[in-house]
Amino acid sequence: MSPLYLRDADINKLIDMPLAIEVMHAAFVALANGEAENVPRVRAKAPGIMLHSLSAAAEYLNLVGWKQYTTTRDGAKFLVGLHAGTKGDLVALMQADRLGQLRTGAVTGLAARLLANPKAESMGLIGTGLQAHTQLAAVAATCPIRKVFVYSRSAERRAQFAREMSETLRLEVIPVDNPRAATEYQPIIVTATTSKAPVFEGKWLSPGTLVCAVGSNWLHKAEIDVATLEAAQLVVCDSIAACQHEAGDFVQALAQGVFRWEDAVEFSAIVAGTNGRRSLDHVAVFKSVGLGIEDVALGAKALELARQRGMGVSLPM
Repeated sequence: MSPLYLRDADINKLIDMPLAIEVMHAAFVALANGEAENVPRVRAKAPGIMLHSLSAAAEYLNLVGWKQYTTTRDGAKFLVGLHAGTKGDLVALMQADRLGQLRTGAVTGLAARLLANPKAESMGLIGTGLQAHTQLAAVAATCPIRKVFVYSRSAERRAQFAREMSETLRLEVIPVDNPRAATEYQPIIVTATTSKAPVFEGKWLSPGTLVCAVGSNWLHKAEIDVATLEAAQLVVCDSIAACQHEAGDFVQALAQGVFRWEDAVEFSAIVAGTNGRRSLDHVAVFKSVGLGIEDVALGAKALELARQRGMGVSLPM
């Protein structure tokens, strides 16, 4: 069978957020059960360009796969490839910008379902880029959110984001003019930015808050401060190995002795039900850097549905 090529537009038609969340649930259960293996991101740099590579083996899907993307001054370009787990033949190649937005949001939505106060009706969101759209959609799909306070540095962008997401999700999305107004007293806080420095102060957190930090996957970047980790009674990583490799949010807290890797919990253990939040009065932090297994799992679902619906283009290979 010829490999199938799928575009971002195809992915958007095939995968919605509730489906993406359930696919992520299955992927992390597979990780917990030893039926999948994830390899943290590696990077190769040349003048004007960087190549980023993630890979994973999904025994439970009989597939192995990878995501490769380049970043230049013109932006990022993403591809995912899937190979048959037995013979190694390429079975799918797909654009992966939309896929990445969906899987990143879906993991946060899953974390909110498992770690947030189930009665949370409001949240704070910092960031208004493409990732912020799917972060909000995912949390709204798993929690009874009615009101969202959103902050970004551009007043125009946060106002536009609020209008668009209010209409799309039928929620009250309120743009605010400072990060404190977006985070103080909120039971759920999501950060999805490109900031190199913390975007809110941990001293603003209330008991029981869940903080989901998804923007940084570089050791020189941190969206959350030391006070946030000092307040947290539970710290969950999408992958401890991956976070050790690239989560700058922990660097200062480690140096100051506020946080130890031994105290971190694997998200797969939370999803599989072998570990959990100790109390809804506790502050919890979920740190996500993005994993290859997420791309492989969601890509596999897109491939399955595309075959069923006759979508995509067969490649001459």
